Amino acid sequence: MAVRDIRVFGDPVLRSPSDPVDPADPRVRALVDDLVDTVKVPGRAGVAACQIGVNLRAFSYNVDGEIGYILNPVIAELAGEPELVGEGCLSVPNLSFPRRRYPFARVTGIDLDGNPVELQGEGLMAQALQHECDHLDGHLFIEGLEGETKREAMRQIRNAPWY
Repeated sequence: MAVRDIRVFGDPVLRSPSDPVDPADPRVRALVDDLVDTVKVPGRAGVAACQIGVNLRAFSYNVDGEIGYILNPVIAELAGEPELVGEGCLSVPNLSFPRRRYPFARVTGIDLDGNPVELQGEGLMAQALQHECDHLDGHLFIEGLEGETKREAMRQIRNAPWY
């Protein structure tokens, strides 16, 4: 359908928990098409619906050549010892900071037909699943930063040309 503009830090839709998706709603198919088109842009691992201004619980992903989507995702399992990984966000453009993420994640949800979907992975996929679910809960990755790193992130955001 269309590559949609990404909402950036400061937009209230990014801070609001997303509402559940009704897959029977005919508008949801267009939302999924837009999410998938938007995540296909090079350099993107995931796009949550709130990042394109839609307060519904859905996201698309593009990790290791696998592109897809999930509706009403919830984190079903996190495993391993959280480790520091470099992380950025389309809604906090051109900035990246180390934050703790679990090395394994499993998410459950549904597809457009209401069928169960399970996504899981390690490394970048685990990070993307956690990051996108955080978005749908109204949280940005910078909230999980620690101490001085968080202060530095806020300083850089305040000085960013897009802010």
